[in-house]
Amino acid sequence: MAKYPFETIEPKWQAYWEKNKTFKVTEDMKFEPSKRTYVLDMFPYPSAQGLHVGHPEGYTATDIYCRYLRMNGYNVLHPMGYDAFGLPAENYAIKTGTHPAATTNANIEHFTQQIKALGFSYDWDRCVSTCTPDYYHWTQWIFLQLYKKGLAYEAETPINWCPSCLTGLANEEVKEGRCDRCGAAVSRKTIRQWILRITAYADRLLEDLDSLDWPESVKLMQKNWIGKSEGAEVSFKIAAPDGSATEDELLVYTTRADTLHGATYMVIAPEHTLVSRLTTAAQKAAVDAYVDAAAKKSDLERTDLAKDKTGVFTGSYAVNPVNGDKIPIWISDYILISYGTGAIMAVPAHDERDWAFARKFDLPIRKVVASKEEIASLADGNEAEGACRLTRAAADAAAYEALVKAHPDVFNTAAECTAADGYTINSGTFTGMPTARTIPAMIEWLTRDGIGKKAVNYKLRDWVFSRQRYWGEPMPLVHCQKCGCVPLDEKDLPLLLPDVKTYQPTGTGESPLAGIDEWVNCTCPKCGGKAKRETNTMPQWAGSCWYYLRYLDPHNTKEFASQDAVKYWMPVDLYVGGAEHAVLHLLYARFWHKVLYDLGLVQTKEPFQRLVNQGMITSFAFQRKNKTLVATDAVTETESGVFVETATGEKLERVIAKMSKSLKNVVNPDDVIKEYGADSVRMYEMFMGPLEVSKPWNTQGLIGINRFLEKIWAVSEKSIVDIPVDGELDKEFTALRKTFHKTVKKVTEDTAALNFNTAISQMMIFINEAAKIESLPRAIWSDFVKLLSVYAPHIGEELWEKLGHDTTIAYEPWPVYNEAFCTDDTCTIVVQVNGKKRDEFSAAIDTDKAVLEKTAMETDGAKRFTEGKVPVKVIVVPNKLVNIVVK
Repeated sequence: MAKYPFETIEPKWQAYWEKNKTFKVTEDMKFEPSKRTYVLDMFPYPSAQGLHVGHPEGYTATDIYCRYLRMNGYNVLHPMGYDAFGLPAENYAIKTGTHPAATTNANIEHFTQQIKALGFSYDWDRCVSTCTPDYYHWTQWIFLQLYKKGLAYEAETPINWCPSCLTGLANEEVKEGRCDRCGAAVSRKTIRQWILRITAYADRLLEDLDSLDWPESVKLMQKNWIGKSEGAEVSFKIAAPDGSATEDELLVYTTRADTLHGATYMVIAPEHTLVSRLTTAAQKAAVDAYVDAAAKKSDLERTDLAKDKTGVFTGSYAVNPVNGDKIPIWISDYILISYGTGAIMAVPAHDERDWAFARKFDLPIRKVVASKEEIASLADGNEAEGACRLTRAAADAAAYEALVKAHPDVFNTAAECTAADGYTINSGTFTGMPTARTIPAMIEWLTRDGIGKKAVNYKLRDWVFSRQRYWGEPMPLVHCQKCGCVPLDEKDLPLLLPDVKTYQPTGTGESPLAGIDEWVNCTCPKCGGKAKRETNTMPQWAGSCWYYLRYLDPHNTKEFASQDAVKYWMPVDLYVGGAEHAVLHLLYARFWHKVLYDLGLVQTKEPFQRLVNQGMITSFAFQRKNKTLVATDAVTETESGVFVETATGEKLERVIAKMSKSLKNVVNPDDVIKEYGADSVRMYEMFMGPLEVSKPWNTQGLIGINRFLEKIWAVSEKSIVDIPVDGELDKEFTALRKTFHKTVKKVTEDTAALNFNTAISQMMIFINEAAKIESLPRAIWSDFVKLLSVYAPHIGEELWEKLGHDTTIAYEPWPVYNEAFCTDDTCTIVVQVNGKKRDEFSAAIDTDKAVLEKTAMETDGAKRFTEGKVPVKVIVVPNKLVNIVVK
C-alpha cells in the first residue's frame, strides 16, 4: 500500500490554486443578495516571530466554512491582509538600525508563505497592508472626514514618559511603573494630543449591540466599557475657614443620590485642576510629594481594588449640601481625572474602596442604608411594619433616638461593602423611604434647590488618537500661525511618511517626525504661508478600523471602495477572531463605521453582523512553586514524574499556558507541516474540541489525525465501481450507504453550525465502515471526497483528480442526503436489572413491548442477575431499554 504523499500533493495543489486564481471573487450579479457572503478573519500583525500553531485555528475555521458555502452555490468574499503599522517594528528599527518598512515587508512575506502553506482559500488579489501608501491614503481621508465633522480635536493630555529614553510610552510598554525597554521609572507628562470624540456615539454604540449576533459575553464587555449610568451631578461648596460655604465648588457625579447624608469626606484626583487652590500652606509639601508619586503610576495600578489605599489631606473642607456638615477634602490616586468629574463624595459605609480608605485614615463612617432584613428586625421580622415604625420615628427626634439606641446593629454598624437596595436611614426627612424611592426624591430635591441635577454619565472616554512615533500614518494636518490648524486638501493625499535613516526620539515627547525639518516645514494649504506639519502619527488601531471595507475594492484609486462594492458585500456576515479584541478594536471599528454611515458612504449601521471568538490553543510551560512561569531549555523529568530545572535542581510544575516566545512553548506550524502535512494540522486543530473553547496542543492528537488521513488514502486505493446506489444493494453496500447518508447529514449540519470537531468524528465513522469492504460505489466515494475537501483540501483535490476529474473540486455541488437512508431499521435495547445495565440486544425499531420484555428476560445478563429472585415489575421504554425490577 502506497503511503499518502502529502509532501508532493500539498505544494502541487497550492501552486494550482495560485496559478488558476481559483478563489478570486468578483461582484457577480447572477448571485442573489441571499447568496452573497462576506467571511472575515481578524488580520494579523506581521511580527518577526511568524505564526505559531494557535494563529491558524480561526483561519482554518473560516476556510472550511467558505469552502462549504462555495459548494452550496454562494459567492464568497474571503480576504486576508496585514495590520502592519505599530510599535514593535519601530522599536526593532531603533535597536538594529533596520528600516521598519524593510522588516515589516520581510515579515509579511514570511507570514504569506506560512498562510499559503496551510491551503487557505483566500482571494490574494485583494490582500492589503495598512502601511502602504495606497492603503493609508484612505485612512488619512477618513480621518479628514472625522475632522470636518468636529469629531477630531486637540487637547493637552497626560502620557507615560520615560526620562531615560526621552520618549512617550504606550501603556503596554510600562511594566510595574517602569519602562519595559530600559527599566527607568516612568512618570506622567502632559502634552498636546489629537483625540477622537467617540463619546458622541456612546448611545448608538450601546443601543445597536442588541441587533448583533455576537457572544453575550462580548456584548456585556462593550456595554461595561461604555458604562452608561444614570444618576445626579451634585455641587459641594468649598468651606471658608469659619465653616461657611464659599462660591467655589466641587462637582461630583453619583448613581446613589440616596446616600448623600452618608458622605463624610471627599476625594479628588491628583490631576484635578483645584488641587493647588485647595491645598493649604501646611499641607503643600505633603500634597506635592503625593502628586509626584501618583504621576509615576499607571491607571491600572491606581485603580487596582486589591492595592493598599493611599492619600493625602489637602487641608481644606467642603460643605455637604444636604446636611451642612463640614467634610474634609482628600487627594487619592484611586480617583481618575478621566472618569466623571475627577472628584467623588465618599460614602464609606456603602462603598468598599471608600470604606478601606476611611478605616486607614480614621475618617467618619455613617450608615445611611439598611437592608430589608435589618428593617424587619425593627418589628420582630415584619419588614412593612419595621419600615412604618422607622418612618414614624423619623418625624420625632426623641422617638428616633430611642429607636437608634435600641437597634445599634441597624443604625450604627458600618457595612463593609455596597449596601443592597433597602431602606434609607440617618437621612433626615428621607428616612424610612425605600431606596428605589429615595433616589428620584433626592434628585428632585437637589434640582429644586439648585444644588444638583439629573445626569447621565459614561465610563467611555474620548479616544486619544495620537502616537509620538514614526511608524504610523502621518496626520494630514498643518499648523499655520495665521490660519491655525488646516487640513490638507484631499487631492494631496496620501501624505507620505518620510524615508529617513534614524528614528531616535526627539527628547521632547514629540514624534521622531518633529526632528525632520525638511518634512515638517511646509506651505499652508489655505493661505500659502509658512506652516508646519502635524508630527503626531495615528495609532495602530487606525488601519484596523476600516480594513474590512478596503477588501471590497482594494485597487480603487478614486475612493476607499466603490458604492457598488459596498452595497454588494456589506455587512460582514461572519467575523472570526480572538477574544482579546472584544472591546477596543471592535468598538473603534463600529465607531468609524457609524461615522461613514452618517456620511452616506456605507448603508449598514453595523459592520460585523455575526462574531465568533475562537478559543486559544495553549501549550505546556513550567512554573515554580511561587507560581511564576519560567522559560527554560533544560528540564529533566525524573522517574517519578517530577520535572526539575537541570541547572538549579528546583522542582517545576508543568502547566498549560498561552504560547509565548518568552516561555519557550511555541509550536511552529512550519515544523509540523513538514512532518505531518497541512491537512493534518488543519483537521487536528478543528478536531481538538469546539471552536470557541481553549484547547491544549498535543502532538499525539496530531499523529492520530495524520493516521486518519493515511487511512483515507488507503481506502481510495480500493476498486471504485460504477453502480446505482438509490435502489437495492448488496448487504455490505446497504450498510455503507446508510452510514454515508448519515455522514452527509451530520457534516452538513455541523459545518453550517461551525461544529467542526463532531463533523470530523462522523467522517471517521464513515471511513471505518468503508475500510471493511473490498470496493466502493463511485457515487458514494465521490460525494465523500467532496465533504472531506472542505476540511482537508489538498487530499480532497488529489482524490478528486484520481476519480478522473480535470477541474478543481472547490465549486462542485455539495452532496445531498436522503432522509430515508438516515433512519435506522434497528436499535440497541439496553437491559437493566434494578436500574443497572446488565446486557443489551438489537431489535427492530418500534418492536412490540411484550416482545422486548420477553427477549430481555432471555439475555445472559438478565438471567445471571435475576437468578433466584422474583421479578416484581418490568419497565419497557420502546427503542431504548428494558428495566427488570427484582426483590
